[in-house]
Amino acid sequence: MSILYIILIGVSLSLDAVAVAVSNGISHQKINFRESLKLAFAFGFFQMLMPIIGWSVGVQFDKYINDFDHWIAFILLSIVGAKMIYESLSEGDFKQKACALGHFKILCLSIATSIDALAVGISFAFLKSDIYFPALIIGIITFILSFIGGTLGRKIGNIFGKKVQSAGGLILVIIGAKILIEHIYF
Repeated sequence: MSILYIILIGVSLSLDAVAVAVSNGISHQKINFRESLKLAFAFGFFQMLMPIIGWSVGVQFDKYINDFDHWIAFILLSIVGAKMIYESLSEGDFKQKACALGHFKILCLSIATSIDALAVGISFAFLKSDIYFPALIIGIITFILSFIGGTLGRKIGNIFGKKVQSAGGLILVIIGAKILIEHIYF
């Protein structure tokens, strides 16, 4: 498998994580450099780990994963997105409401945005392709793009404030719905 093909897979798999990083940057204004790195690292780590898991599992569990992976992603993203929308509509100062991302929230977002990478790992098993180098490249690409996306989102949030938090939550719900629709109809 060519490096260009691996990079294209990495970029396409990272897009959901980047969109989530942007929306979190928008809604969590107090996220500092360290927390942005933590979020990007979690996204990159899970985007790297999931193809390895998928590849390891291979064809034995393909039918089980395909039956419900889209529902898990949809539910996790919708819950987090709905909470963001709720917080944006509640009374109070936005900068006081926006708090650091908790470990559980980061874990949920990381899993939800990397479930497609699990399926890609399974396809690598079907192709009888090596997984470790591609998984590393996918993780690095996701880390870099998610960090850039989170930083960009934070700057946008500083400019527009509380009004865009609901947009960030809506983005998460839309991404979850997109994953669900793609798996049900395509």
